[in-house]
This record gives sequence, structure tokens and C-alpha cells, in this order.
Amino acid sequence: MREKELLKTLLNEPGCLLAPGVYDGLSALLVEAAGFSTAFLSGGSLSFSRFGLPDVGLVTATEVAETISIIKGRSKIPLIVDMDTGFGNALNVQRTVASFERAGASALQMEDQVFPKRCGHMAGKAVISCGEMVGKIKAALDARHHSDTLIIARTDAIAVNGFEDALERGHQYIEAGCDVLFIEATDSIEQMKVIGQQFGDQVPLVHNFAEGGGSPIEAANELQGLGYKIALFPVALLHLFVHQAPQLLAHILEKGSTLAWHEEMADLEGINQVLGTQERLKKVENYHRD
Repeated sequence: MREKELLKTLLNEPGCLLAPGVYDGLSALLVEAAGFSTAFLSGGSLSFSRFGLPDVGLVTATEVAETISIIKGRSKIPLIVDMDTGFGNALNVQRTVASFERAGASALQMEDQVFPKRCGHMAGKAVISCGEMVGKIKAALDARHHSDTLIIARTDAIAVNGFEDALERGHQYIEAGCDVLFIEATDSIEQMKVIGQQFGDQVPLVHNFAEGGGSPIEAANELQGLGYKIALFPVALLHLFVHQAPQLLAHILEKGSTLAWHEEMADLEGINQVLGTQERLKKVENYHRD
């Protein structure tokens, strides 16, 4: 089964789909090896990890497309891709969709912020008009090569225009044809209940578990009862790395050794197991003749 078809199948099965954030080949391999059926290429994770930059729209579409291709060269599970605002107007959206789909994305998430955007949980966001976003959704649908490539419409309107506007945008975005809906930065469980009641029977709904983002709920097992289907953990791997790395580095600076940390670390053998090094070396033997 093709990965795009697989993602659709997974969304039709019972339960909530967990999608940890990835940002390179190794993180994607780790997520797949852990048993997850889907991964999420978060724009924030990519900006943080590869460029050391904040999530304020500084990464280009070309850089995201290259990262998709790298990840899909190592991972076989479906990849949901954050394409920010589509990197411009409706024409830019169409080029972005074609590029990201060609690189291997199974689903594309587009938000209604102005361009350049900023992290969905940062203050100072602004959104485009509902009508402009509807046009961009239609442009995205027209541009995709496979109907199984899902278009996820995200609205950031709650923090800008309020909850009622976000609901109205949700209705408009579904009418425009989006496959999945993501109403970002809900303030309460009550808001999530309303979203689930109004939209949960129409399209799969997304919730974002960004540490420090202020999610009204704590765990994905609460989502199904609220009518949600996809749980994103966009920066979990990076948040752990950024928390622990300074401690390890300080220890190396002080002691000149990593010995005290060995139980907390992988070693070369462990890394090679994750990478499948021995399997690759065995393949070489099939092509070697004395």
C-alpha cells in the first residue's frame, strides 16, 4: 500500500494517530523504530535544529522540500509536513504543494497566518482574511497530483480574532474542501468539545501537544472522546535534547570525560544498529567480485 493511501487508512481506524515531530533522517528512523505509524515534519523543529533559528518564517520552501526528500530516503512511514502559509499567495501555494508532494509528503498542513508567520503559540500573530485562505485551500487542492495527498487547513484565529471567528473559519475551510482541520491554540477543554461536536463527524481533527504551548489536556488518550483524530508532538525530541545537552556539555567541560553519562547515552554500536550499518555492508558483498 502506498504511504498516502496508508495515512488515509490509518485515519479511518479506531483510536488516535500519534505523530512525533522529526527534522532529519536520524530522528525519522528513531520514530519509525519506536513503532509509530506516522511522523510530522514540524517547521519549528526544522528551524530550531538545522538552522538554530526561531520559528518565525525564516526557513524557505526549498529547504523544507530538501528535508522531506532526506527523511523519505530513510523512513517508510507516512510523513505529515508543515508547509507554514504555503510560502506566499495562492500561486506560491501551488508550487509548494507540487514540490513537497514530489519530495514524498503524505499530508500538507497549511495555516492562515500572514507571511512570514510565527510559532502558533507566540504572541503577536496575525491572520489573513478567511476568503484569502479559502482561495489558498482550493489552490492547494488543485495543485496536488494525488487525491490521497491530504490537505490540512490550520487556523490561528483564536488568539487573533477569537473563538467564534475560528469556528466560522473551520466551517469555511471544510466547505472549501480541506481533508483535515486544525484549530490551533485552544484555550480550554470546553472549546475543544465544541470543535469536536461541530467538526469531528466531518473531517479528522488535529491537536498540538507542544511542551509549554498550554494544551488544555495532558495526553492523547483524552482526544478520542473529544472527537479528535491526530495528536502532534512537534518538538518533543528536540525539547529533550535541548534540556539535556547543556548538562552533558558542562560535564565534559569540567571532567573531560563522558564516563558518568554512559548509561544515559547510545554508543557507536547502538547508533549503527539504528542506521542499519551491517545490513548495508552486507549488500555491498552482492556487488563485489574478486
